[in-house]
Amino acid sequence: MKLIIGLGNLGEKYKNNRHNVGYMVADYSKKTKVFKTNTFMNDSGSFVSSQLKKTDIDFSKLYIIHDDLDIKLGEYKIQFGKGPKDHNGLNDIYNKLGTKDFWHIRIGVDNRDTMNRISGEEYILQDFTDQEKIILEKVTKEICKKLETL
Repeated sequence: MKLIIGLGNLGEKYKNNRHNVGYMVADYSKKTKVFKTNTFMNDSGSFVSSQLKKTDIDFSKLYIIHDDLDIKLGEYKIQFGKGPKDHNGLNDIYNKLGTKDFWHIRIGVDNRDTMNRISGEEYILQDFTDQEKIILEKVTKEICKKLETL
């Protein structure tokens, strides 16, 4: 058994934000149960911790789906114990669990203009463009297929 959790922010305002790709994958996934946190991104650790206690699952069977500004839009990585350089939702999980040793499903969201690069904090809270949504849908399909076989 595994526990798969998508990170994001609650509410309609954030629904299409780059920071919500974890929720988007959870909503798209049909064959695999993916939980969504019931907190805002920066408080994700409480939800993850409570789900681990309820299910009595080992960290090695925990998969967290999240946005990653260290990876270009259209790419993703599934890695054990390795996340982005800076991510407040993950930092909260690391603090609450006392470890980084779980699976990270790192979905690239960086599509910033290199000549006019805005801050990461501002960028992740912006909605995906229509063109970006097309790219994201392809990646989301691939990830959902992988989730079925993890």
